[in-house]
Amino acid sequence: MKKEYLILLLITWALVAEAQNQLPTSSFVVRGAVTREVTITQQDLLRLPMQELGDVVITNHLGEKKSEIRQVQGVRLREVLQPVEIAEASPRLLSEYFFVFRSRDGYTVVYSWNEIFNARSGERFFLVVGKDGKKISELDDAILMLAPDDQRTGRRYLKSLSTVDVKRAP
Repeated sequence: MKKEYLILLLITWALVAEAQNQLPTSSFVVRGAVTREVTITQQDLLRLPMQELGDVVITNHLGEKKSEIRQVQGVRLREVLQPVEIAEASPRLLSEYFFVFRSRDGYTVVYSWNEIFNARSGERFFLVVGKDGKKISELDDAILMLAPDDQRTGRRYLKSLSTVDVKRAP
């Protein structure tokens, strides 16, 4: 009887943990090599200029369609991160920094400082503030990160963003 109880308890714990990983996030923290840790909320995102992105097909690593999100609205990642101060005195050394974005379930996406702030591609990285006719507060997978111009859009389609770690390359 104790063995069955223990198995049931472990299964329940695993299901609860998985459900927690899939919950939407209402904010995320930018930390690491910054002058001060910054928490960015859904409300902070809604204060930024919004871009209409239309419909976006989400593809897997093979380029196969996995899903489609419609009526996507986003704010540029560049504008979200612009106020965050990297703890670096020399602007020349900013090229050595990168950002590690992590979702609640552990999925990770990495961007370099140059990709975001020093390349045309940085204009096309977004945090989603609306999709499928719903606002960010109504989304089951918020806070979402998306690079709609990627050839394989699913590779950098991150759901439930929870942390951004700023690091310097060794």
